[in-house]
Amino acid sequence: RLPLFQAAGKKNSSNLLALNEEELKEQFVRGDGPGGQATNKTSNCVVLKHIPTGIVIKCHQTRSVEQNRKIAREILQEKIDLFYKGENSDVFKEKKAAERKKQEKKRRARENLERKRHFKEMQQLDGK
Repeated sequence: RLPLFQAAGKKNSSNLLALNEEELKEQFVRGDGPGGQATNKTSNCVVLKHIPTGIVIKCHQTRSVEQNRKIAREILQEKIDLFYKGENSDVFKEKKAAERKKQEKKRRARENLERKRHFKEMQQLDGK
């Protein structure tokens, strides 16, 4: 199930499973990482746990507690959707579509590079 969870956090979708606030446990802790005193003295990192599934989200993307709470809930909602729906989840489908698009872009770039190489070789042969 781990690869499914890596797809979360990509795009907010309207038909995700709803969060029930009674099933959530929320904590505010000190964040970690760069930021010095601004990070070390403020408890604006949100740790959100969905009790039925055991999924834990730690969000410290901004300095605002309210924004971090909102972001954590969005990410948790996507992960819960992935947990229950698996490959039928919109989040999973969006992730797969993005991967296909990326692979197609790489393939086209390789083809263009090969065409340029071939063109350059032809020019060198004509020049001799």
